[in-house]
Amino acid sequence: MKRKFLKDRLFTRRVSIIGGTQALVFAAITGRLYDLQVWQYPRYRKMARDNATLERLVPPERGLITDHAGVVLAGNVQRWRAMLLLSDWTDAPAILARFEKIISLSAADRTRLAKIFRGRRRYLPILLKNDLSWNEMAQLEVNRPWLPGVIINHGFERRYPLGKDTAHTVGYVVPPHAAAAKADPVLDLPGVRVGGAGVEQAHNQTLFGTPGVTELEVNDRGAVVRVLGRRAEMSGKTIALTLDAGLQREAMRILDGRPGALVMMDARNGAVRAMVSAPSFDQSYFDNGVPDHVWTRWMKDPQHPLVDRTTQGLYAPGSTFKPTVALAALRCEAITAKTKFFCSGHLKIGNRMFFCWLRSGHGWMDAASALQQSCDVFFYHVAMRVGIDKMAAMGNELGLVGAPAMDFPSLAGGFLPTCHWAHKRGLEWTEGRTAIQGIGQGYSVLTPLNLAIMVTRVATGRKIVPHLVGAIDNEPVKLRAGEELNLAEKHLAVVRQGMNEVVNTPLGTSWGGRLDVHGARMAGKTGTAQVISESAAMEAANYDDSKLPWKYRPNALFVGYAPLEKPAFAVSVVIEHGGLLDPVKAARDMFARALTSDKLQA
Repeated sequence: MKRKFLKDRLFTRRVSIIGGTQALVFAAITGRLYDLQVWQYPRYRKMARDNATLERLVPPERGLITDHAGVVLAGNVQRWRAMLLLSDWTDAPAILARFEKIISLSAADRTRLAKIFRGRRRYLPILLKNDLSWNEMAQLEVNRPWLPGVIINHGFERRYPLGKDTAHTVGYVVPPHAAAAKADPVLDLPGVRVGGAGVEQAHNQTLFGTPGVTELEVNDRGAVVRVLGRRAEMSGKTIALTLDAGLQREAMRILDGRPGALVMMDARNGAVRAMVSAPSFDQSYFDNGVPDHVWTRWMKDPQHPLVDRTTQGLYAPGSTFKPTVALAALRCEAITAKTKFFCSGHLKIGNRMFFCWLRSGHGWMDAASALQQSCDVFFYHVAMRVGIDKMAAMGNELGLVGAPAMDFPSLAGGFLPTCHWAHKRGLEWTEGRTAIQGIGQGYSVLTPLNLAIMVTRVATGRKIVPHLVGAIDNEPVKLRAGEELNLAEKHLAVVRQGMNEVVNTPLGTSWGGRLDVHGARMAGKTGTAQVISESAAMEAANYDDSKLPWKYRPNALFVGYAPLEKPAFAVSVVIEHGGLLDPVKAARDMFARALTSDKLQA
């Protein structure tokens, strides 16, 4: 009996141990299942979803660039593309081999793809072929089951309807830099472009837009099964420039390929109506990379077509600087409107003879007549009375010094020397150097945009600032007329009288290019600027610079405004190694076109 009791007791203990162990195991399993199915459900749900879905970034359409009237200067053309979505299951070489049996690829495409496959980030699409035809798209759709990960989508290529006429100002787009693409997956998408120059670069963020996301369901082979959802991309904003497409084309036609630049501003508010640099270039090359032979041709071209002469070209202003010198002298009372100097055709300063362009001399000249006939001797005298610091200060007030306050890349700044600048460089400054600065030679260099600002301010007496953007997505950008300059109206009147006589009197240097459109006349100032250092012997011999090789002839410049009584437009023109009247006639034709258009719109 006792044995039976011990046996039953042992059995019960074993059952308890086994039951307890089973309970513990069951509890552990239950706890683990609860942890997996409840507590860690979000995590594993995401992992499962990620295994069955792909999120594909969709690049936005780049915003348009138009002129002030809505004429498209930079737009987009839709293109269909074959793309490959890489995943952990993608056998890229095998898929590419099947793809090539359907659609041929060039050797360049195969080389490009081989580089991309190495180290490409997962789920970023790869461009297989751009600009598919309808027949190619149909073949891909039929063979979709054997091409897992291959999709067809649309993209955009940039187009510039006015071509070379707006290349420097509007700019161009380029593929993103490798470092930028590595940091931002959106920039690594096929076909994505960023601004490389001009307005495209300056306002890239505004034009770029916001990317979208498409969620795709894929099978175990990585083939797209269906679209699960989509967050639409947002196109970039439209930027309306102040440019006038008609005036822009007219300016390019007038320059006719001659190296130079032309800037026209609305004198009432600073709106830039035309900004042209010649020669120009085909900016569409930059979209997919400039071919080597084209780049080599550009680099070897002595006329440097890639340089924007309107904002980066630094030129000696020549006699177009004389209105600035006259205003500086009148303000500091170095001269009055009636002050006269005698021009005999030369002036001896120190041990050197300084000549006037008219070797026979102009006789007695006051400020207005000296501007009219561009008398150098008069301005030698004036410059020495004023000094370089006061000339530079006036130039600064008129917008000649430094880069203009305009949202545009790579703006060069105009430069006028000062005593401090000369002292820092250990440059011995003599009266002769000052005299040369008085006629816009020597160390002074300005851009055509600087000159356009200067003549606009002289014409209006206001601190006009150039504006290139007129509206963003139909929201106008406020253009300001600018505050009044710290200049006496009587002093401005003297300079304006001289600039009027430059064009509208027989003795004026621009008489042969005068304007008469709808009763309007223009005022202005001519200038020629040497591009080589003249020796004393050359000056004494009164050499004929028109017989020099073309590249050594002086640059021809003109600044002007119209109409005389109520200036509406101002212009600066530089024609490298041109004739004296070439820029005058260019300005006249631009004023005629602008005033006619303005009258029609009134």
